[in-house]
Amino acid sequence: MGTHQNTDSKTIQIQRSNLGRALVLHPVLRGVETARSPEASLEEAVGLAAAIALEVVQAAVVKVSQPRPATLLGGGAIEQYATLIDEAREAGEDIDLVIVDHLLTPVQQRNLERAFGAKVIDRTGLILEIFGARARTHEGQLQVELASLTYQKSRLVRSWTHLERQRGGFGFLGGPGESQLELDRRLIGNRIVRIKRELDDVRRTRGLHRKARAKVPYPVVALVGYTNAGKSTLFNRMAGADVFAKDLLFATLDPTMRQVVLPSGRKVILSDTVGFISDLPTHLVAAFRATLEEVQSADIILHVRDIAHPDTEAQKADVEAILADLGIDPERDPRVVEVSNKIDLLAGAERDAVLARAGRDGNACALSAATGERLDTLFRILDGRMTAGRELVELDVEHGDGATLAWLYAHGEVVERRDDDSHAHLHVAIEPATLARLGHPGQGHAAA
Repeated sequence: MGTHQNTDSKTIQIQRSNLGRALVLHPVLRGVETARSPEASLEEAVGLAAAIALEVVQAAVVKVSQPRPATLLGGGAIEQYATLIDEAREAGEDIDLVIVDHLLTPVQQRNLERAFGAKVIDRTGLILEIFGARARTHEGQLQVELASLTYQKSRLVRSWTHLERQRGGFGFLGGPGESQLELDRRLIGNRIVRIKRELDDVRRTRGLHRKARAKVPYPVVALVGYTNAGKSTLFNRMAGADVFAKDLLFATLDPTMRQVVLPSGRKVILSDTVGFISDLPTHLVAAFRATLEEVQSADIILHVRDIAHPDTEAQKADVEAILADLGIDPERDPRVVEVSNKIDLLAGAERDAVLARAGRDGNACALSAATGERLDTLFRILDGRMTAGRELVELDVEHGDGATLAWLYAHGEVVERRDDDSHAHLHVAIEPATLARLGHPGQGHAAA
């Protein structure tokens, strides 16, 4: 298919995929400043479409001088792309879907569908479709369904066809059917109430799990970052795990936890979380709050950045904005460690500058999760954080109290030990909060 171009839009050709044919449009509104270039935003939108195996046959940046309440896009742009869709249909290469990388009102979405003669979804609908395809656990599916229903509740317009479905996910891209059209606000509202109750149970269960971990205790290290920053690759590298990791937006969705042993022998729980993205719908953040509570309660938060990405600073700002919404101040919270990932993609002065900046900041490091380069630096930082609050204490433990001796060796650093006939006299470097747990049932007792 040829490339269409005029003075109001910039267009690029896209590689073919294997499921569904889509046109991606990224509107640029006059007078609205953004941190990213229009081309970078368009590329991200194409990546989102590729994440659910859509064949993006064409993508374009569309300049909008005056947003129209009825369609958002101007008449010239609508006519241009309606013609493109008609020509594709005549050639037997139907464009099944138009993705508008912007928030659309219900009226705008309906009118664009009529004008294009094809299904239309906005950025929120696309993200929800990806999440619906990615969720594997019961908790993840509940959270996505809650976000989806909240989004749909205000969009029950019976003349719409994009709410029809006969397939998985959440129906934005599905075929003909009646199940969504038969839903009304009351039914959706009832379902939302039930899901929220189930998610409350999830939160209580997670709280119990956190309390159980606190008794062990293993500190929790949570990975956060922009989607495709390399969190899952770093998770696999650190934990020796096999979590699905691919150069794909939202490659993983459900949180995963693994035990990791640091070089010092100290054990931590590593938690991989859902990736963030710009313009993430607020109701989606709210729906995933049960998962994000793992971040709020973490002992250390690793903010993983794709330092080689041209929009790395804008991505950082997006992640920090969501962290702030969770009550975490990235600039002042001592738990936050910035991890500049993908240094293997940098060279020369740019690479040297990243390494030097990380070297000057005790709360940052630079590495390559893909190759493992400088991973030892991150482990040293984590070990330092784990031991920073330790105090040297003297403890006398009876020889017969093997459980307490084993507990002290597992949770502290035995600097010196002297044995007599009845007791082991220990000098142990240990955090006061950890030491306070000594004496819980099953953990034995020691005399200072």
